[in-house]
Amino acid sequence: MNMKKTILFILIVALVVLASYTAINGIEVGKMKIKKAKDSIDLGLDLAGGVYVILEAQTDLQGAELQKAMDQTIMVINKRVDGLGVAEPSIVKESSKRIRVELAGIDNPQEAIDIIGKTAQLQFIDPKGNEVVSGKNVKASDARYQQSDMGDKPVVSLEFDKEGAKKFADATKKLSKEQNAAEKIIYIMLDGEIISAPIVEDPITDGKAVISGEFTIDEANNLANLIRAGSLPVEMKALQSRVIGPTLGLEALEKSIKAGTIAILLIFLFMLVYYRIPGLVADIGLAIYTLIVVYAMKLLGVKLTLPGIAGLILSIGMAVDANVLIFERIKEEIRNGKSIRASIEHGFKRALSSVMDSNITTLIAGVVLYYFGIGPIKGFGVTLILGIVASMITAVFVTKHLLKLTVDMTNTKNTKLYGA
Repeated sequence: MNMKKTILFILIVALVVLASYTAINGIEVGKMKIKKAKDSIDLGLDLAGGVYVILEAQTDLQGAELQKAMDQTIMVINKRVDGLGVAEPSIVKESSKRIRVELAGIDNPQEAIDIIGKTAQLQFIDPKGNEVVSGKNVKASDARYQQSDMGDKPVVSLEFDKEGAKKFADATKKLSKEQNAAEKIIYIMLDGEIISAPIVEDPITDGKAVISGEFTIDEANNLANLIRAGSLPVEMKALQSRVIGPTLGLEALEKSIKAGTIAILLIFLFMLVYYRIPGLVADIGLAIYTLIVVYAMKLLGVKLTLPGIAGLILSIGMAVDANVLIFERIKEEIRNGKSIRASIEHGFKRALSSVMDSNITTLIAGVVLYYFGIGPIKGFGVTLILGIVASMITAVFVTKHLLKLTVDMTNTKNTKLYGA
């Protein structure tokens, strides 16, 4: 027995076992903590709960003008969603006038729906009804605390662009000279409603202003987000919205994980009993495949959905199928009188074209689903793509080199150990 090869094989198996244990149970060493795989992967809308809403543009625009307006609307909605702190939102066009928004794992779905669809037309109006500046002149908008006689109060700070700063300075210079308090007010209006009516005591010439009122810090943050995102180019109407609770999804996730674990264990047992040493190598390769997919999803920020789980299970089946094709070719070569090492080499060569054909055609289907699909279909496509790539790596490269390592390690001529 080749001692160096044996030690290398044992080391590989030990690393796979450690990585698998870490993925299943997590690990904590000192200040370093690695979460369980199922806790570290972001969950999609159907598993984590959240909200989806379909918006339709209320406009007579057509053709290129409509598409430009819809693209601008998606950009504005993206900015608003960023302000909500939602990770990996799904915001896509469903048709020429409709946009589908999916937000997973948010605490207040109805508040999110209200913020997404608001037109948010911000205006600063003088006492005579003239517009001083508008939302397009606002360069920055943030919520902060301001000291007052009643303690720190949440306010919204504004900073105007060059044009807005000049207009605001001219207006406040004029209003500050008025004697009547009612003639010194600038009305700050959002969507036609007065949200603040400060009295101008002194000219504001630095292009910076503050909106104060009876705000909570959350309300001030929401208002700042709306102002910062700007106005929607067209009015959007919510045609359909739905709040999804996470309870049912999490129950489905637990059952899917349990079913997947049982299936993988049965596959491990079958491969080991039927193919012996190649089966053991296939089991190690399948464990490596699972780790590649799980950590790739974590690194790429892929959201796990129920259709995504289906895609993973399908790709596991394809990974096992690739191993079966390869091992059957190896058995044929052994029956033809070749040595075990030569049979492994020729078996992989003969099976490679079949494995590549089946995986590439499925990969094309996955790319099409990801590119053209929406929501759950896209989730199925992306996990299918990751699974196929991982299965190709493990079946073609990892399994082959591990099999050769077992031959060097044992120096056996017993073909029964290789399923023949």
